[in-house]
Amino acid sequence: MSSENSPIREKSPFESHAEVIVRMFPSDANPAGNVFGGEILKHIDMVAGIVAQRHSQSNAVTVSMDSVNFLKPIFVGNVLSLNARINYVHNSSMEIEVKVEAEDIVTGIKTVTGTAFVTFVALDKNGKPMPVPKLSLKTDDDKIKFEEGKIRMEKRLQNRQK
Repeated sequence: MSSENSPIREKSPFESHAEVIVRMFPSDANPAGNVFGGEILKHIDMVAGIVAQRHSQSNAVTVSMDSVNFLKPIFVGNVLSLNARINYVHNSSMEIEVKVEAEDIVTGIKTVTGTAFVTFVALDKNGKPMPVPKLSLKTDDDKIKFEEGKIRMEKRLQNRQK
């Protein structure tokens, strides 16, 4: 499980997974009935934050949101399912992947409408970055997502230094 130097136990991505379901109303959209991108981003950040806090068991703050893709429109009346999982951890930072799916309740049709990667940093009681549990990678999918997350994190760090 955890290394001898770290008292923090490892956690599987499943342990911190989160799903949030929310309905879209006229106040969430433009006059044509299309939900604002900012409204979707708010929900992406919220569900990713739940995962980050579950994993770190501490306050966690958004550091970056990247690879946000709006694939299909979301309309007033749709029900959004936002599924989030942790892919990668490094010291105090965590990459959370979010998949957004819209459901038309009348037809029952569900459509993947967006994806995003959100990076959070865990903070201690003094607001300083703190170590987070390592990931216990049990499945092949967990291992693949971890390696992909590591590559994305390295690119983010390179971009910061420019």
